[in-house]
Amino acid sequence: MNELPGHLKANGIAQPLIVTDPMVAQLDFFKKIKDSLTAKGISFEVFSDIHKNPVKTDVLKGGDFFKETKRDCIIGIGGGAAMDVARAIALRINHHRDLFDYDDLIGGDQYVTEEVPYFITIPTTSGTGSEVGRSAIISEDDTHRKRILFAPKLLAKIVFADPLLTMDLPPFITAATGMDALTHNMEAFLAKGFHPMADGIALEGISLINESIADAVNKPSLESRSKMMIASLMGAVAFQKGLGVVHSLAHPLSSLLDTHHGLANAVNLPYGMQFNINGFEDKFRKIARTMELKEETGEAVVKRLFELNKQIGMPVKLNAIGVKQEHLETLADLAFADFCHPNNPKPVARADFRKIYGEAL
Repeated sequence: MNELPGHLKANGIAQPLIVTDPMVAQLDFFKKIKDSLTAKGISFEVFSDIHKNPVKTDVLKGGDFFKETKRDCIIGIGGGAAMDVARAIALRINHHRDLFDYDDLIGGDQYVTEEVPYFITIPTTSGTGSEVGRSAIISEDDTHRKRILFAPKLLAKIVFADPLLTMDLPPFITAATGMDALTHNMEAFLAKGFHPMADGIALEGISLINESIADAVNKPSLESRSKMMIASLMGAVAFQKGLGVVHSLAHPLSSLLDTHHGLANAVNLPYGMQFNINGFEDKFRKIARTMELKEETGEAVVKRLFELNKQIGMPVKLNAIGVKQEHLETLADLAFADFCHPNNPKPVARADFRKIYGEAL
């Protein structure tokens, strides 16, 4: 992190806005980052008034704060929530339509025509990989429906990916974000379409996570945390190919029950992979080989996923995270309406979602 002040100086940036979440804003390393900027005469402001599942008003407040304090750059520091809000604020500064007019699912990227402020990302978790992304997922305040803001212009100018910043993460966050990264890599590999480069990146990401996540959670070392960070970056690059059923199962848990996204993915991952095996045995054979399993089958992959969740303290049933029988119909409706499963390797009907939720409950 010692490189950040020099980079800002070299690019003529003197008044950055740091966007982070309330938890990161209290951590020691965040204070060290602020102190390093102050020591170099860089006048910064911090915006941390964001939800763990970001909503539109978070972005509007941040955009107003950027303008009121006359900032010249945006630095996103944190996990997926901070990155999403930071990227959406960057979009907001010179684009003045309603924020959700820019929703990629309704062709909103056509309106992203203006320049965006200089944008830097600094990940503190190894999960979403949002630091290398081009999109932000922001929910509606009232319905909590997730919307995607996307444009190539929203790529960070530079990413400072320092695994030292993850060393103090508590086990739960390390585990949940790590399973999020694993989900990205697995779903990207299985996603529809022909993209051998994304497939290769995803398989290597799966390998790195499989060998390092248990140590990263239970006895963290710089080596294990470094492998998780690079695997997270790789997953985010690979899933430009697409995601699938697991993310569509997970998103409604966040919108309906405010479940941590990584936790939602962790619980649903084995069940979603079980659904995908039939017809895609060859792909699962490659995943099993990558995970160095004795049996190169989809069933062995699913068994390994359950084992991983148990090893790192993640639950294996939805009832352990507050899901009840009465939630399942609404969850199935929301999952079927989600934007990820059209890229799943096989079609997922509303009845399939209801069945998978029932099995996972």
